[in-house]
Amino acid sequence: MLELAIGIILGCCALGAGVAMIAGIGPGIGEGNAVAKALEAIGRQPECRGTVTTTMLMGCVVAETTGLYALVIAILLIFVAPGRFVKILLENVK
Repeated sequence: MLELAIGIILGCCALGAGVAMIAGIGPGIGEGNAVAKALEAIGRQPECRGTVTTTMLMGCVVAETTGLYALVIAILLIFVAPGRFVKILLENVK
């Protein structure tokens, strides 16, 4: 019974890490869209190149933080959470 509970904990942590990494899709799509629109704006008005590029880079930096947060959560779910959850389980079983 205890082995089953530990297996469920490990499986759920791995599943949660996989679901957290789905958040990496959003920044990729958002940054690609931002770059495309920036290139379109520069093509229409080349004299605004510096302003558009700076704004685009700031937007990409903000969008990238979402992917980094998801990566941190996934790493925590893979390496930290299983040990803590199993420890809590073992303390409550005794």
